[in-house]
Amino acid sequence: MNSYPEIEKAAIYRVIAERRDMRHFSGGKVPEEVLKRILHAAHQAPSVGLMQPWRFVRITSEALRGKIHALVEDERQRTAEAMGERDAEFMKLKVEGVRECGELLVAVLAPDDGTIFGRRTMPEMNLASVACAIQNLWLASRAEGLGMGWVSIFDPDALASLLGIPEGGKPVAILCIGEVEAFYPAPMLQLEGWRNPKPLSELLFENRWKE
Repeated sequence: MNSYPEIEKAAIYRVIAERRDMRHFSGGKVPEEVLKRILHAAHQAPSVGLMQPWRFVRITSEALRGKIHALVEDERQRTAEAMGERDAEFMKLKVEGVRECGELLVAVLAPDDGTIFGRRTMPEMNLASVACAIQNLWLASRAEGLGMGWVSIFDPDALASLLGIPEGGKPVAILCIGEVEAFYPAPMLQLEGWRNPKPLSELLFENRWKE
């Protein structure tokens, strides 16, 4: 009796299935009212102990955007060096859209507020809560017809210093949001031949871990 009508359920499952980690953006601005809606969706995410450990830094300075791009590019080079024999293949991949996206946000894990509820044995649940907020933002963006890309290729200490994040806080994602010409028909890394997703049947166990 608590389920949504079939047409609404279909829309929810569709936005989940069609969400993509986007790297290619077509420019343009994100309307303020749309940005407010998707940020509100992020803020409605669940959080352990209702601690709401997410913070979002909106980047409106083009100079600052350029500095963030430089941090990403520096780490891209370092990541390629760590790839070994796949370094050249990695360098061919487009891994971010920092300069091209309409809106740039940095998701930050706030300094620990001492919450114990749900974290006594699982302290990392504050980070999990931030991830839930990012996922909400992703799904809301897709529903609005906007692409979003999660960039994790950066030095968190360098980005924290650049943004004046207080001690104990940590940037966990650079989020590129904006208009796209088209959404990828499948995950980009799959399309590029980097890695294929595993089927659910290989990841679902019953009662005990299965090798």
